[in-house]
Amino acid sequence: MPAANSAWPPPQMAEHYAEIRHDDAWYSGDQRRLAHLHRTSPDQHKRRTLWGRASVDHIRRRDQRLHVPLPGDIASTSADLLFADMPTISVEHTATMDRLTALMEESRLHSMLISGAEQAAALSGVYLRATWDRSIVQRPIPTVVQPDAAIPEWAYGMLRAVTFWRELAGSTDATVWRHLERHEPGYIRHSLFEGTTDNLGRTVPLTEHPDTADLADSLDPSGDGQTISTGIAELTASHVPNMLPNRLHRNSPMGRSDFAAPIYDLFAGLDEVWTSWMRDIRLARARLIVPAGYLRDEGPGRGASFDEDRELWTQLNMPPNDTGSGITLSQFAIRVEEHQRSAEATVRQAAQSAGYSAQSFGLDGGGQPITATESDSRDARSMVTRKKKVGYWRYPLADFLHVLLLLDVQHFGTRGIEPERPCVDFGDGVAESEQSTATTLDLLARAGAVSTATKVKILHPGWDDTTTKAEVAAILAETGMGAPDPGANYPM
Repeated sequence: MPAANSAWPPPQMAEHYAEIRHDDAWYSGDQRRLAHLHRTSPDQHKRRTLWGRASVDHIRRRDQRLHVPLPGDIASTSADLLFADMPTISVEHTATMDRLTALMEESRLHSMLISGAEQAAALSGVYLRATWDRSIVQRPIPTVVQPDAAIPEWAYGMLRAVTFWRELAGSTDATVWRHLERHEPGYIRHSLFEGTTDNLGRTVPLTEHPDTADLADSLDPSGDGQTISTGIAELTASHVPNMLPNRLHRNSPMGRSDFAAPIYDLFAGLDEVWTSWMRDIRLARARLIVPAGYLRDEGPGRGASFDEDRELWTQLNMPPNDTGSGITLSQFAIRVEEHQRSAEATVRQAAQSAGYSAQSFGLDGGGQPITATESDSRDARSMVTRKKKVGYWRYPLADFLHVLLLLDVQHFGTRGIEPERPCVDFGDGVAESEQSTATTLDLLARAGAVSTATKVKILHPGWDDTTTKAEVAAILAETGMGAPDPGANYPM
């Protein structure tokens, strides 16, 4: 645990936390956070960008700046590529597999992983934490913790311990309550601190705050009043880096955000283009310029107005040949093509720098039909990035699921299972179209390089052997290539 009255955030994490706050502001898409980030930046360049400019107009009016949520789209696309389909998770022992499946279903693990993958893409990584609370549910509880709420400790690039922290309800500018939860092999330690915004403060009993009071009943009675024994040798937390290496901290095991190419200037440029485009639309609204004589006097102190829907007008006292006193229509052109091309070029470059294909963001299609081969080729960069991220997710996820099984046996008395490290298979991530599959099978059949049974398995990979054999027999009987089996149950 950090020492009492130490600086907060921890000096060794201050730079990382600042970078995560930068990424988080773009990821959130909140205009107020973006403006605060740029206006308070020590970098003069950031203060001169769209979001760093302070309004000099003293008239209160709506902020016309617009934000395109491309950072959120990038993070969401990353999560979709990884966990749109739940990876295949398996162990050899049947009872253990059944229990692991039940744990994953009950904890809604798939939804948790999709959320965690999106946060990891934006914020450089996440931590998978295993814990439990018998007052809520009788099983281990998997959770995701974001990197700016963690203080990791490394040994040879591997996580050996991590301290998670959170600010509790009731904190003010003068007094800040922090709960620190340290995970180390065999133990979880809890501490409650009362401090200030920049100082951790003093240690107080867990019972001093309602959010931590329940933890006191879970502590080991013979310990130091802060420790819970996990009963297992494995660490109850795993670190998942988004991508490595971290380009700003080359020797750090912490990952880097998808935005850290860096592509922040491209985000700001895209917002500039979109804001300019919408400004063109506002300025291009048709406006009428009319002589003062056309205005209707509304009375003393009420000004004058012009009714553009009026159909009958009285004769005005002006020369009939005075063409300079007529109504003038003012309407500017909208530079649609220039703005659209600029926006698409910016999105394309940002996607490429983040490691994705433009097609993943709706570009390059043009609404024209393309073949499956063309689609795979255009999406190749996204698939390469997916394969890289799969490597960073597979092993921490397997370790984490193993810990869930161990805790299930140790603390909830589950019997008849043999906890083992599962195999995690993400698959190829590409769903081949029916047309592409049919073309492949046709070419293989013409070459005489595939049997009927293999063709059925390729077309229906989810079928069991009995259904596959019945389909093969039906095909052979219909095509006259084989005698029908009287005992076969042909599918209707």
